[in-house]
Amino acid sequence: MAGFFGLFNYEKEGPGISKNAPKKKTFVVFFETFFRNFWKFITINIVYCILSLPLITSGLAAVGITNVTRNTARDKHSFGLSDFFETIKKNWKQALIVGIINNFVTFLLVFDVYFFYKFVKEGLAQTVGLGMVFAIILIFSIMKYYIWTLLITFKFSIKQIYMNSFRFVFINFLKNLGGFLLITLIYAGLIALPFLLASIGVNQIIFICLFLEFALLTMVLPGFKYLLIQYIVFPPIKKYIIEPYYLEHPEEDIEKRRDLGLEIPEDEDENSDEDGDEELVFND
Repeated sequence: MAGFFGLFNYEKEGPGISKNAPKKKTFVVFFETFFRNFWKFITINIVYCILSLPLITSGLAAVGITNVTRNTARDKHSFGLSDFFETIKKNWKQALIVGIINNFVTFLLVFDVYFFYKFVKEGLAQTVGLGMVFAIILIFSIMKYYIWTLLITFKFSIKQIYMNSFRFVFINFLKNLGGFLLITLIYAGLIALPFLLASIGVNQIIFICLFLEFALLTMVLPGFKYLLIQYIVFPPIKKYIIEPYYLEHPEEDIEKRRDLGLEIPEDEDENSDEDGDEELVFND
């Protein structure tokens, strides 16, 4: 189900684990989760890549895989492709618009890099121009980590989605930067490897290398990337949006809070049946 139910809970202990047991490092939990769901991701990754090929539908692919990786990250059962397409069905209007906006901004940024490199004479103007463009590319790339999760989780307008994503770039900057560098290095390494092999004269295995890279790019890396992003974006979203909301609405949405692993006072739990039809800020 789209909405709060898909968020990962970093503090809730898994079944059968003592509360006093030492917690594993986040990167250990991430890799355990990734390899445990490795084969399930292959189908999702292929569908994601196919749906992303027409740029106009890339936003639909992004919300689909975001929901699946959210559920996976918090050890909640995911129905795979059915969850993927259910999320698209519920969020297709915003996803389509946001996807088009993201692609348009990306095109402008790439053009700006080309413009400053090609047409601006070497010197201070080119250096400053390229520096500013690369800074914007960094900020916008990190914003996209949050955009899709916010879109399918909260009843935000598109303007609110972008404004909150921009804020989270700086609220969680060091972890955002670490994730950005890791993802960038992986993709840069895959792009550079065939050229490196060609430069040292190992032409015999270039085609094998290209085939393996294609398999990685289409069947492994999308799920790896979006799952990693879930481990980056949830803590600040929980701290700055989820928890403040429940402080203002202490008797509301008990089931969703329990599903998130948030602490619920006994008196609020007893009054949970009184929550009814109040309009919520979260998507269901």
